[in-house]
Amino acid sequence: MPRGVVVVDGERCKGCGLCIVACPQKVLALSGTLNESGYDVIHMQNPDACVGCAFCALTCPDIALSVYREKTSA
Repeated sequence: MPRGVVVVDGERCKGCGLCIVACPQKVLALSGTLNESGYDVIHMQNPDACVGCAFCALTCPDIALSVYREKTSA
Protein backbone atom coordinates (compact mmCIF):
# COMPACT_ATOMS: atom_id res chain seq x y z
CA MET A 1 0.00 0.00 0.00
CA PRO A 2 1.41 3.43 -0.86
CA ARG A 3 2.15 5.91 1.87
CA GLY A 4 1.41 9.57 1.26
CA VAL A 5 3.14 12.74 2.31
CA VAL A 6 1.39 16.12 2.31
CA VAL A 7 3.66 19.14 1.97
CA VAL A 8 2.06 22.41 3.07
CA ASP A 9 3.11 25.82 1.77
CA GLY A 10 2.46 27.58 5.07
CA GLU A 11 2.47 31.05 3.57
CA ARG A 12 -0.21 30.16 1.01
CA CYS A 13 -2.45 28.30 3.49
CA LYS A 14 -5.36 30.35 4.85
CA GLY A 15 -6.58 27.71 7.27
CA CYS A 16 -9.98 27.38 5.61
CA GLY A 17 -10.20 23.69 6.59
CA LEU A 18 -11.56 22.40 3.29
CA CYS A 19 -8.66 19.95 3.05
CA ILE A 20 -9.37 18.67 6.56
CA VAL A 21 -12.96 17.87 5.62
CA ALA A 22 -11.95 16.31 2.27
CA CYS A 23 -9.45 13.87 3.80
CA PRO A 24 -11.09 10.43 4.14
CA GLN A 25 -8.27 9.23 6.42
CA LYS A 26 -8.51 12.15 8.89
CA VAL A 27 -4.81 12.98 8.41
CA LEU A 28 -4.93 16.78 8.53
CA ALA A 29 -5.68 19.27 11.29
CA LEU A 30 -5.04 22.91 12.11
CA SER A 31 -1.59 23.23 13.63
CA GLY A 32 -2.04 26.17 15.97
CA THR A 33 0.90 27.84 14.19
CA LEU A 34 0.17 31.13 12.45
CA ASN A 35 1.78 32.16 9.18
CA GLU A 36 2.95 35.72 8.46
CA SER A 37 -0.58 36.68 7.40
CA GLY A 38 -2.01 35.47 10.72
CA TYR A 39 -3.72 32.32 9.41
CA ASP A 40 -3.64 29.04 11.34
CA VAL A 41 -2.05 26.59 8.89
CA ILE A 42 -2.71 22.88 8.58
CA HIS A 43 -0.33 20.01 9.25
CA MET A 44 -0.31 16.23 9.10
CA GLN A 45 -1.69 15.29 12.51
CA ASN A 46 -1.85 11.59 11.63
CA PRO A 47 0.84 11.05 8.94
CA ASP A 48 0.84 7.25 9.17
CA ALA A 49 -2.76 7.17 7.90
CA CYS A 50 -2.05 9.12 4.69
CA VAL A 51 -2.42 7.04 1.52
CA GLY A 52 -1.62 9.87 -0.91
CA CYS A 53 -5.10 10.15 -2.42
CA ALA A 54 -4.58 13.93 -2.92
CA PHE A 55 -8.21 14.83 -2.16
CA CYS A 56 -6.84 17.53 0.13
CA ALA A 57 -4.75 19.12 -2.61
CA LEU A 58 -7.63 18.97 -5.09
CA THR A 59 -9.95 20.85 -2.74
CA CYS A 60 -7.45 23.53 -1.67
CA PRO A 61 -8.54 26.86 -3.21
CA ASP A 62 -5.11 28.41 -2.56
CA ILE A 63 -3.00 25.62 -4.09
CA ALA A 64 -1.12 25.35 -0.79
CA LEU A 65 -0.74 21.56 -0.73
CA SER A 66 1.40 19.08 -2.64
CA VAL A 67 0.93 15.36 -2.17
CA TYR A 68 3.57 12.74 -2.83
CA ARG A 69 3.39 8.96 -2.69
CA GLU A 70 6.13 6.74 -1.38
CA LYS A 71 6.15 3.04 -2.14
CA THR A 72 6.42 0.86 0.91
CA SER A 73 7.31 -2.80 1.00
CA ALA A 74 4.43 -5.01 1.95
